[in-house]
Amino acid sequence: MQTKIPPRGTIRLTRRGKLALVVAGAAVVGTAVAVPLLTLDSGSEQTLTAALVVPEGWRASQVYDAIDKALRLPPGSTRKSVGKAGLKLPSDAAGNPEGYLFPATYPLYKGATPESVLRFMVDTADSKFNAAPIAAGAQRNTMNVYQTVTIASIVQAEAATKADMRKVARVVFNRLKRGMPLQMDSTINYALRRSTLNTSQDDTRIESPYNSYQRMGLPPTPIGNPGEDAMQATLNPAPGDWLYFVTVKPGDTRFTSDYSTHMRNVAEFNSLRQGAGEAQNPSRTPASPRPSVN
Repeated sequence: MQTKIPPRGTIRLTRRGKLALVVAGAAVVGTAVAVPLLTLDSGSEQTLTAALVVPEGWRASQVYDAIDKALRLPPGSTRKSVGKAGLKLPSDAAGNPEGYLFPATYPLYKGATPESVLRFMVDTADSKFNAAPIAAGAQRNTMNVYQTVTIASIVQAEAATKADMRKVARVVFNRLKRGMPLQMDSTINYALRRSTLNTSQDDTRIESPYNSYQRMGLPPTPIGNPGEDAMQATLNPAPGDWLYFVTVKPGDTRFTSDYSTHMRNVAEFNSLRQGAGEAQNPSRTPASPRPSVN
């Protein structure tokens, strides 16, 4: 059965806003859900100098900046060190650690370097992602682990709540199965190095391998660093035939397989947004409000 794909500029599959970076002295604290505390194998002679908190969903660029600040290094130092850090990444990553800078709280000891911090983060991700349950789950979904991490990064960026993650994952799998473009604004935001509620029609025409409006399949890399909840949602997507979703208001994300129903949901969102005094630019795709967005 042929599937009708809505015209670009009308479908809004949603997005999730950026997370703020807060620096207090040498400690870097991210605004996000709680992350697990990881401890290094350290001797008593080592001195704890700082703590680096990497929230779920942060992009590699945010992690690099946070490491620079935590280690009191000039901006750009960590980014420049990636190539010489000897990171154990999958071949599909082509040396790009995006998706493998595992979200957690990392204690930083005296003598820590960008290379040592990056290696520990990637090794942590590797131990998590290559564990038997995840590897088996990826195979069950006919994906390799790297593709699973990529989908999880989209789920992390798009889902408004933990409860929505499994449904968002199902939308991704349903669209891939039907040969539909993902049309996720989070991938556009990644390409443009921004986080925003609105995506214009011009944005959806950009030349980028991350433009999921124009290109089929998954983006070439993850678009952030997903946490365990997003990974589990990707491995175990909710059953359903949904192809669209929009957050009409905080706590009310609606999933549907019917385009007409989706557009009614979008219209309701636009009405609520205009009622709140926010002018809607008709050249922009319908946006989805997120309670976590500033």
